Amino acid sequence: MNLMGQFDCKADAKGRVTLPNSLKNQLMPVINQDFVIKRAVFQGCIELFPKSEFDILMQQVRAKKNISRDYDLFFRKFTAGMKPDLKVDSETGRFQIPKNLIEFAGITKEVSLHCADDRIEIWDKEKYEAVLQESENVYGDVAENIFVVDNKDGKDG
Repeated sequence: MNLMGQFDCKADAKGRVTLPNSLKNQLMPVINQDFVIKRAVFQGCIELFPKSEFDILMQQVRAKKNISRDYDLFFRKFTAGMKPDLKVDSETGRFQIPKNLIEFAGITKEVSLHCADDRIEIWDKEKYEAVLQESENVYGDVAENIFVVDNKDGKDG
C-alpha cells in the first residue's frame, strides 16, 4: 500500500466515519478485506490498517519476541484495545470506530484522516492541528537528521 493524503471528515455520535471518495478509491484493492484498528504507539491517535499490511507489521513484532518484561509490556500496549476484524463498507466507505478507541484518541466530531503509507492515522481534528503546530519549529531539524548524508563516509546520517 502507498496511501497518500490528508482528509477531514466527521464522526457521528456512534463513531461512524465515512471515507472520502479519493481515499476510498485508494483502498479499493483491499476494501473487502478485514481491517485492523488500534492505538498508535507514538501519538495520541488511532491507526487503521488493511489486515494484509498489519500482518506484515505483526511479523516484525514477533521477530523481536523474547521472554522479557519489556516485550510483554510492549506487546500488551501494542495490542490494547485492538479490533482485528473491522469492516469497511465497500459501497459507502463507512466504518465504525470502537468506543474505547474514540475515548483513547479524544475524538469528538471533527476527524482528520492522515495517510501514512500502509496505514491511516485517525485524529481528532483539533489535536492533529495542535501536533502539526507543535512540531513546526523542529520539523527542519528532524528532516535533516533523517535525510542528510554524512560527507565523510557517504552513508546516511
